[in-house]
Amino acid sequence: MQNAKPFTLQAAFQPAGDQPEAICNLVTGLNDGLAHQTLLGVTGSGKTFAVAHVIAAVQRPALVLAPNKTLAAQLYGEMKAFFPENAVEYFVSYYDYYQPEAYVPSSDTYIEKDASINEHIEQMRLSATKAILERPD
Repeated sequence: MQNAKPFTLQAAFQPAGDQPEAICNLVTGLNDGLAHQTLLGVTGSGKTFAVAHVIAAVQRPALVLAPNKTLAAQLYGEMKAFFPENAVEYFVSYYDYYQPEAYVPSSDTYIEKDASINEHIEQMRLSATKAILERPD
């Protein structure tokens, strides 16, 4: 396993508005062992930037979850830019298209399974799995 690289945040700007207080509260909660915390904010309010600051402050790896592939890709790009020296990986379904097999009893019709796999995303999934096994960051 490689030596841990510190989480050094690369950003051209500093937290502003409510971000410094939110970052401080989240860091305190993590250090105090709180099991659940929530960061609330409207679209574009800088939640990802705040989370990046929390990661840098606590120096611990993080798993960032997203509800869909579009947001996952956006978060991946932003976190990769914030932490260019660390293992920022991307793990989503590798299917561009998936139609499960089906049977329609009313017409006695069987529909075969059909799928299209995105090979680039499959490689990114493998990289993410490898990083979990081999990298501490």
